[in-house]
Amino acid sequence: MENSQIHKKLRVVCLHGFRTSAEILKKLVLRWPESVLDRLDLHFLDAPFPAQGKSIVEGIFDPPYFEWFQADKEFKEYYKFEECLEYIEDYMVKNGPFDGVLGFSQGAVLAAAMPGMQGEGEALSKAAKIKFVIIISGAKFGGPKFGVPKLAANAFSHPLDCPSLHFLGETDFQKEEGKILTECFVDPHLIHHPKGHTVPRLDDESVGTMLGFIDKIQKMAVQEEGN
Repeated sequence: MENSQIHKKLRVVCLHGFRTSAEILKKLVLRWPESVLDRLDLHFLDAPFPAQGKSIVEGIFDPPYFEWFQADKEFKEYYKFEECLEYIEDYMVKNGPFDGVLGFSQGAVLAAAMPGMQGEGEALSKAAKIKFVIIISGAKFGGPKFGVPKLAANAFSHPLDCPSLHFLGETDFQKEEGKILTECFVDPHLIHHPKGHTVPRLDDESVGTMLGFIDKIQKMAVQEEGN
């Protein structure tokens, strides 16, 4: 019985990058090896708002493109952030429960703040507790580059005791922001890759790190069910 629980697939909501789409993130993530994908039940969600400007993936991936929320040029003032969280919560309640959240780029900035916002009672209160996050090319609200939306004001007020896996790209323009974000978590796991701002393919070492992380989450879930 216990063994079957350990190998139960983790249900994950996947949040795409700025002005891209669920379909684009799906194409990138599904390049990962079957040994990893077989352990995850991935649900790719389109952001609620159509892209308000040009997408950097135009000509590479087909439209339509979406964005999770809007901000001014300095990323200090945010718009439609509350609606964004309500939209995600509604999806998680109707299609859940989910175990964790995976995010890339804008989706990763959002995903990283979700456990803290949920823990503080600021958002996602109707959804099941977020047990882990997978952050690809992420950054911190309140870090050097990004201001803080009101609902995320206390998201990182104390170290987050939520297991996290962070992808840091060697040539990613957001690499330093991503490093700062890792310090917000009690037990961050890291995958370093040579690429830039993208969802990388996984080498053998990265696969080992991911499978170890998944094992840890599943064992924690079994222990919680046993208590």
